[in-house]
Amino acid sequence: MTKLVYVLNGPNLNLLGKRQPEIYGYDTLKDVEADCAKLGSKLGIECQFKQSNHEGQIIDWIHEARQEAAGIIINPGAFTHTSVAILDALNAFDGPVFEVHISNVHKRESFRHHSYVSLRADGVMAGFGVEGYQLALRRMASVIK
Repeated sequence: MTKLVYVLNGPNLNLLGKRQPEIYGYDTLKDVEADCAKLGSKLGIECQFKQSNHEGQIIDWIHEARQEAAGIIINPGAFTHTSVAILDALNAFDGPVFEVHISNVHKRESFRHHSYVSLRADGVMAGFGVEGYQLALRRMASVIK
């Protein structure tokens, strides 16, 4: 039986592959989606990908996931460090949550070292490049089976 997982991406991730490739690499968000969809089909997971530059939209998707998804993989982008509202929404979600960051946020500016999302996340992948999404997906598969 295929399980649904929401893969949520925050601000500026629509520019992946074009914005600061020295930090985030050259793969686009479409590349990440294709890789995860392929892996997901092998793991019995359907991935529903969503990206927004708007905090409220991400919160609405988390609320939606409460009814539809077995788990959430989220790269909240800069909202990681600022959004108590996203944390509150994730706290209302009963399934597993995995946080993904393409760069190693702990090697960057000090304001990036704090994550509100990590207070809810069951695991955090940081610094593995876009492969962090696949690591999160593999872990999700083992947790929701």
